[in-house]
Amino acid sequence: MPKNVTGEMVDLIIKHFEADSYTALFNPQNGFFARIEDNCGSEIEWAQHGPELIDISITNKCSRECQICYKKSSTDGRHIAVKDFRHILEQARLMHVFQVALGGGNPNQHPDFEELLRMSKIDFGIVPNYTTNGWGLNQSTIMASRKYCGAVAVSAYYPYTQTEYAVSLLSENEIRTNVHYVLTSSSIETAIDWLNNPPSWLLKANALIFLNYKPIGRCADLELLANKNKNLSSFFNIATSREFPFSIGFDSCSVTGIARTSRVPSESLEGCDAGRFSLYISEELDVMPCSFMQLLDIDKPSLRFDSLLDIWQKHPLFTTTRSQLSKYTCSNCYATGICRCVCPIFPSISLCDRELDKAIATI
Repeated sequence: MPKNVTGEMVDLIIKHFEADSYTALFNPQNGFFARIEDNCGSEIEWAQHGPELIDISITNKCSRECQICYKKSSTDGRHIAVKDFRHILEQARLMHVFQVALGGGNPNQHPDFEELLRMSKIDFGIVPNYTTNGWGLNQSTIMASRKYCGAVAVSAYYPYTQTEYAVSLLSENEIRTNVHYVLTSSSIETAIDWLNNPPSWLLKANALIFLNYKPIGRCADLELLANKNKNLSSFFNIATSREFPFSIGFDSCSVTGIARTSRVPSESLEGCDAGRFSLYISEELDVMPCSFMQLLDIDKPSLRFDSLLDIWQKHPLFTTTRSQLSKYTCSNCYATGICRCVCPIFPSISLCDRELDKAIATI
C-alpha cells in the first residue's frame, strides 16, 4: 500500500479496464487521479465502461440569482428526490464511477444534503464533492463534509465577504477547500490582482481554480476574448510563472489558452472530457455530456426511461459530442492534441485568438 508525503498509509483505488486497455488510479484522500494505458499505448478517446466522474445537480434552488448563473437558479428551484439520487448512484457504481460533483443551485441547502453525502460515500463507495456559494453552512453540514467529502469548492462572488467566511470555516475544520473563480472580461483584473496580492483568506485555500465563462443562462456578453481582452496574456503569464501558497488550476474550458504556454507541461493538461470521461445529470434526471447543455434546446436523454450505460454508450447526444471532440481540426496549431479544438457547444469561449496566441506563445 502506498504512502503519502507524511508517511501515512493511503488507500489508493486501482481499477483495470480490460476493454478500454487502461488502469485508473484514484486517491480518495487528495483527489489524485491518473490513467495508465496498457503496454504504454496511446491515450484512449473515451471510457466505454462509463464516466470516471459524474456532475450531479441536486438542486436548482439558490437565493442569490446571480447574473452569470449558467442555470438560472432561483429561489423557487427544485430539489432532487432522495430516491432519484440513489437511482443515479446505483447505476454509477455499476459503471465504476470514482467521484460525484454535487452542484446546484446551492447544494448544501438541499433538505437531505447530509444524507446524500453519507449515501454516496458509505452506501456506494463513491467520493462526493460539492460546490457552495458559502451560504447555509452550519455545524452539522461542516461535520458531514469533513466525514464524507473529498473536497469542497467555494464559488467566489463580489464583494467576497461570504466567500471569505466559507473558506475560513471549511479550512479551519480541516476540509480540503478550493476557490472557484469565473474568468470574464470584467473579472480578469481582479484575478490578476489576487495573483499579485492574494487576500489573507485565500491563503487558507487548497487551490484557486479558474473557470472560463460560458455564455449561457442569465449572462451578458462577458467572454474573455470580447474586444481582444488585453489582460489575458498577462494573466496567463502570472498564473504560470510563479509559486503561490496555494495550487493554481483551470477547468478544461480554459485549456485552449493554457495549452499555449510553454511553462505548463502538456502531460499535465487534458482537453474537454465531456461525454468521454464525465457526464452531467440534472435534478430532473436529464443526462448530458456537459452541464452547460442544460438550457440548450436539444434532445436530452432521461434516466427515467433509459439506463445510464445505454445513454453513455449509445445516445446520439453522447456519440456526436465524442465525435466532435476527436476531430482535431486545428491542424496548423502547435497545441493540437491537447485542447481538442474549440468548444463544440460555445465556440466563442475559445481562447484561440491568433494575435493573443502570439503573445501567449512567448510566455
